[in-house]
Amino acid sequence: MASPLSRIPELLHRTLFRTVSLLGPRAQGKVLHRYFDWWHRRPDPWSLATDAYERRKYRVTLDELPEGTYARILEVGCAEGVFTQTLAALWPDAVITGLDVSERALARARERAGGDGGRVRFVHADLLRHEEREPYDLVFCAETLYYIGRGDRLRRASERLRALLAPGGVLVLVHPWPEAERLHGFVDGNPTVTKVAERVERDASRPYAVSVYRADSSRPTKAVRPAIDGDITSK
Repeated sequence: MASPLSRIPELLHRTLFRTVSLLGPRAQGKVLHRYFDWWHRRPDPWSLATDAYERRKYRVTLDELPEGTYARILEVGCAEGVFTQTLAALWPDAVITGLDVSERALARARERAGGDGGRVRFVHADLLRHEEREPYDLVFCAETLYYIGRGDRLRRASERLRALLAPGGVLVLVHPWPEAERLHGFVDGNPTVTKVAERVERDASRPYAVSVYRADSSRPTKAVRPAIDGDITSK
């Protein structure tokens, strides 16, 4: 378990974003877009490609996935595409989309994708403004929802994630524990999805929960429209 002192930087980081979440949606979006471009002024600022904790979290997340064919995959808050690259290797025939608000991060993600550029694409957009004509078979959203805020903003983001799923599609949420109980709450309480797996890693240096949901297979497929207003961001 992490010591109280080791968590001080994270707590300060969270305090900053709780303050930002009090702004109006458009103002919040502008602040976060600029912040994450600044944060990515140096490569891999979260050490996603090298940190042992992050690599284990990827393995735990993938272990919880139900077996199935995933032809269309979305990663919300893909940053520089480290996990996206893993997804591309595991599903070589899938069309994969990485979504992020930082242009700098996406530029590095495209470089990382290299020869997979034809089927792996990266889109500069936030969660509520991403438009798709076809829904996804598999959607990942990790370490992202706490940037959105509380109440109605979190509800709208949760609705958006569910709307992006194809019939029978799988949604995977990964966030710090016990905060995940709040962050995943609007998905947990919705009858259009069923939780099929949950794993809580309490002994990690930063405890986290992996929650996996499957959409109702009978729901109709339709074009996924973005929100008219609001600027909810991803990592």
